[in-house]
Amino acid sequence: MGNLGTFKRSLLFSALPYLGFEAYQVFSQAAVVHATAKVFRVEEILEQADYLYESGETEKLYQLLTQYKESEDAELLWRLARASRDTAQLSGTSEEEKKLLVYEALEYAKRALEKNGSSFAAHKWYAICISDVGDYEGIKAKIANAYIIKEHFEKAIELNPKDATSIHLMGIWCYTFAEMPWYQRRIAKMLFAAPPSSTYEEALGYFHRAEQVDPNFYSKNLLLLGKTYLKLHNKKLAAFWLMKAKDYPAHTEEDKQIQTEAAQLLTGFTDKN
Repeated sequence: MGNLGTFKRSLLFSALPYLGFEAYQVFSQAAVVHATAKVFRVEEILEQADYLYESGETEKLYQLLTQYKESEDAELLWRLARASRDTAQLSGTSEEEKKLLVYEALEYAKRALEKNGSSFAAHKWYAICISDVGDYEGIKAKIANAYIIKEHFEKAIELNPKDATSIHLMGIWCYTFAEMPWYQRRIAKMLFAAPPSSTYEEALGYFHRAEQVDPNFYSKNLLLLGKTYLKLHNKKLAAFWLMKAKDYPAHTEEDKQIQTEAAQLLTGFTDKN
């Protein structure tokens, strides 16, 4: 009996490592299945989000993505930053709500960048959101942030040189500082030894580059090509691009506003070139 008991105990102890390995395999497989399901779940959410974005369903998109605001997925977070900003831009959003959404968007974009510094979209939306926040923090913060904004737009272009929007936004950055009023330039020089600056020629280069990457991708790029040529006193080319902006199919409220502005600019001068 004693020998039998010893045999049973030795059999039990020899089986334990095997059972432990089996349990490890079961748990490992379960973890892989869970991780795979999580990936599929995120991809499904992103697919829904992109469909709503393309459909112009801003509020529904925001409602969908805010359910996952604690996510650590950079792709989801930058989309949430975009949705928050777009919701802030809606005509029905109060000024108080708009400010909250603008800061909320920046937080999401910042987290997206922290999660994936190689995401061109995270860099792009971080720059956009910093720019928006500057409207609430005064001229000093706005000018100081300009360096950061430029850096992230440039990084977005470096990571994805085929993204026309990032190139267009870099053009807007250049146009904004080329157009800066004299009194703001004076303030900038008082605050910074080397304030940000640019030229209309630089802006024009980016707008053309964006158009080459993706022709007619955005009505505002067409409008700004026209406006930049006006600044450079080339009425013939200004008229060409403004006409394209005026005739651009209006899919959004912004497209309609751009059509109106382009039409007004076209009636404001006579093409003598």
